[in-house]
Amino acid sequence: MRVKTDEKRQLIVETAYRLFRANGFDKTSMSEITAQVGGSKATLYNYFSSKEELFVECMFGIAENYLDGIFSHLQDPAGDIRAALQGFGANVTRLICSPEIVAAQRLMIAEAERAGIGNLFYEKINSLQVETAAFIGSAMDAGKLRCGDPRLAAVQLKALMEAEIHDSYLLCVRTTPPDDAEVSALAERAVDCFLRAYAPETE
Repeated sequence: MRVKTDEKRQLIVETAYRLFRANGFDKTSMSEITAQVGGSKATLYNYFSSKEELFVECMFGIAENYLDGIFSHLQDPAGDIRAALQGFGANVTRLICSPEIVAAQRLMIAEAERAGIGNLFYEKINSLQVETAAFIGSAMDAGKLRCGDPRLAAVQLKALMEAEIHDSYLLCVRTTPPDDAEVSALAERAVDCFLRAYAPETE
């Protein structure tokens, strides 16, 4: 029964995402989603308490499809910290430049002020920072990074990884993902800046 339940939920999310992309938030109704998924509106509300909650789940669900392996380099905080962060940075760069992620972000920004949507999505984003912060905190404990607030450092690292390229995709200045060489260069520059700020203190 759990498998069927998960399949039903996934069908709802995929259908809703397609309708939100095509029609926008206002012009997409729970009734229309129900009609395309099948079943009753009550069943739909068993999975999601509101259209806003379903919208956030759709947008974040797209990101989750790309998250497999994104933290794969953050396994050994006592190892080569530069190599670990550059591998992680390359994964993040590919994520934020992927067409589906960019499209989802544009939709989220457009609807952020509506009925707490922005807060819901912000909480989801912060949940992803926990793993990065945990790795940074362990690296600080291992003497690989200057001691500080791991959560703040994770936020700063994210900002550095987005700094050169993120806005150009959101604003449609660029439309094609960077190639491997550019991804590596972007990650290297972001990590270099981060490590300069968090280099271990010398006595």
